[in-house]
Amino acid sequence: MGKCLVAQSGGPTAVINATLAGIVRSNQLNKVYDAVWGGLHGIEGILQERFVDLTEMSEEENLILRQTPASALGACRYKLRRQNTEDLKAIFQILDKHDIDTMFYIGGNDSMDTVAALAAYAAKNHITGHRFIGCPKTVDNDLVTTEVCPGFGSAAKYIATTAQQTWLDLNVYPDSRREIFILETMGRDAGWLAASACLSGIVDILIVPEVPFDREDFLTRVREIMEQKSKCYIVVSEGARYTDGTYVSEGETHIDAFGSVVLGGAANALQQMILEAELSQRCRVLDLSSAQRSAAAEQSLADVEAAYNMGMHAVELSRDPSFTGRMIAIRRHDEEQMKLEYYDIEAEKVANYVRNFPLEWLREDYAGVTGEAIAYMRPLIQGSPDIIIIDGLPAYVLPYYLQ
Repeated sequence: MGKCLVAQSGGPTAVINATLAGIVRSNQLNKVYDAVWGGLHGIEGILQERFVDLTEMSEEENLILRQTPASALGACRYKLRRQNTEDLKAIFQILDKHDIDTMFYIGGNDSMDTVAALAAYAAKNHITGHRFIGCPKTVDNDLVTTEVCPGFGSAAKYIATTAQQTWLDLNVYPDSRREIFILETMGRDAGWLAASACLSGIVDILIVPEVPFDREDFLTRVREIMEQKSKCYIVVSEGARYTDGTYVSEGETHIDAFGSVVLGGAANALQQMILEAELSQRCRVLDLSSAQRSAAAEQSLADVEAAYNMGMHAVELSRDPSFTGRMIAIRRHDEEQMKLEYYDIEAEKVANYVRNFPLEWLREDYAGVTGEAIAYMRPLIQGSPDIIIIDGLPAYVLPYYLQ
């Protein structure tokens, strides 16, 4: 039967390891492969033949793995370029050397591009016996086709909870104390994470990449809210930008190895505008940074189950020898009950595309989101798994690259 290989790439989520746990458990319950190996640090580690055997993972470890944040196998930002035939040839030689039939790659846009590239290279060169399957994850919820991206639900739950709690803190003082709070979320190209703060019901102003930022309109809106209630709660996506495409946080950006802009500082930019306009002498900023994708103690049960079951389905679908270059996707039949159907699509149709937050779900004047948006997001944050606690802290699996 050969082996299967699982690897993770890109930015982690609070439930990325639940998909890994699902793949391992599926093969234990209904054997498809002789062994399940983990590739350490994504495609970069695979090229270095860094593997760990996960076949006999205990049930306890599997349970703890599901609640372990970050990428237990380690991630990478290594770009597998289609014109780099040396890398592509090396990967197939390594797969043959270790009798690996199938590679599951858990990741986002760039990871789906890797799946598509490997499948395309095999087809072009008439290479058989290997399958490449993508399992999506991203807190940004910006992969096209799939209605749900595992990872978003837990991040949304954490963001909305943080918004609710910090809003309560903001309002402890009387109206005589005028104060503004700005919460910054991730989201370079899409505003899903920032919009999720609206689940709290307390957001006064929402700024997302989908709507060009206008400084004067923004300041006017802040002034109106401060006149009404002396407090203002603002949520901004790190990818907020002006009409010409310039980021609000322009002075804080740089470029990563993928050619993508690394952001941060949008909230600080807004704070400076507010202080210069003398709308308030008190303006606090909270950048959630990596906390929003690693707060596994506040996982959404719906999100964990979606990620885990995706891994289970991926193994079953891989029984088909022709099943390659595909990504597992999710559609919802009953939003209230969060009933999911898993299907597949060509990874090529997902790679390098962005699913933006729907404009029709955004209210005018930065006033948040519509009821339709809330109805979409609410089921994704439902339930809380039973977290295994050791010595007062959530248990976690020591990352396999550290073992």
